[in-house]
Amino acid sequence: MPNNPPDAPRRINNPPDAPRRIKVQRPGPLLVEGPVEVELEDGTVVCSDRFRVALCTCRRSRRFPWCDTSHRKRA
Repeated sequence: MPNNPPDAPRRINNPPDAPRRIKVQRPGPLLVEGPVEVELEDGTVVCSDRFRVALCTCRRSRRFPWCDTSHRKRA
């Protein structure tokens, strides 16, 4: 395994040229095949090494940028 500097992005089982698959569903989150790094508006980077993550598009999630199903209508 190569020695990367400590501030280098993590790459987990991810060839550098492999495309990411993103599934768009309406209404709902973006489903992204992981692992992922998400850079927020303030420059903060959050990471997930899960095989699939749901990214919030409605901004109602208490766990933003991760979806917590807040977009669903409550009965």
